[in-house]
Amino acid sequence: MERSLAVGNMTRVQEFVLLGLSTRPEVRDVLFAVFLTLYLLTLLENSLIVLLVCRHSELHKPMYFFLGNLSCLEMCYVSVTTPSLLAGLRTGPCRVPLTACMTQLFFFISLICTECTLLASMAYDRYVAICRPLHYPLLMRPQVCLGLAVTSWLGGLLVSVAKTTCIASLSYCGPNVLNQFFCDVSPLLNLSCAHVALTELVDFISAIIIFCGTLLVALASYSAIGVSVLHMPSAAARRKAFSTCASHLVVVGIFYSAALFIYCRPSRIKSMDLNKVLSVIYTVATPVCNPVIYCLRNREVHAALWKTLHWS
Repeated sequence: MERSLAVGNMTRVQEFVLLGLSTRPEVRDVLFAVFLTLYLLTLLENSLIVLLVCRHSELHKPMYFFLGNLSCLEMCYVSVTTPSLLAGLRTGPCRVPLTACMTQLFFFISLICTECTLLASMAYDRYVAICRPLHYPLLMRPQVCLGLAVTSWLGGLLVSVAKTTCIASLSYCGPNVLNQFFCDVSPLLNLSCAHVALTELVDFISAIIIFCGTLLVALASYSAIGVSVLHMPSAAARRKAFSTCASHLVVVGIFYSAALFIYCRPSRIKSMDLNKVLSVIYTVATPVCNPVIYCLRNREVHAALWKTLHWS
């Protein structure tokens, strides 16, 4: 009761200060050039993948349909977080209005949840292709692929609405400094002057459902694939099956290792410097690496790219 009265008498924070990735001026210029290059490279790579998938009929397959969705998501993803990172590196700690902060948080949560579901859908696609090849045209027909993609995007939006609503309803009375380069869940919870038990519970439950649920789908799919590959009589067939899944396993491993460490915890994280480093991995490094990892050894994508360059 006394806490509620005290909170009510305090001035509500109207803006936050993002400290950014580094406060050292001699380091910021170098990091700005590096991350600007990575941002532009991410947009270029993923735009090229979307172009290839849309333009070439030989890529009109479930695997490339999901890859095109993932590329669209990555472009949105980096465009939500990287501009504030670059602004902090260019000008130092920057002020962000409360509404802008919550808007960024909403899109960030929505996109990260959508990515989890898309990665699980891609794992299921590879499971059906390798373990049940005769049923692949039926189980991964266009209607099913479209349904999985729409569910991924809408599911991310619904989870984001719930989590952002809970966080936005908290009271922020000061201080207003976020030790992060974008508006993230844990730093905001650390600054709240209200009881955050319910918000932490919603955050934890959604993390279990989205992160752990989709991770279990991916692990189950690749476990089944591993068993099937080991029973293949031909070494060439085993190599081909493994090569189609290895890139996805790398992406899933990097993404989930960083994201699960940060988000599948019910309490507020105290080590914000570690939080920022891990955030860079899945908000900057993963989107720029995904197109390279997925397409580096993919002959169909290479052929489509060669045709595009030849036609132009």
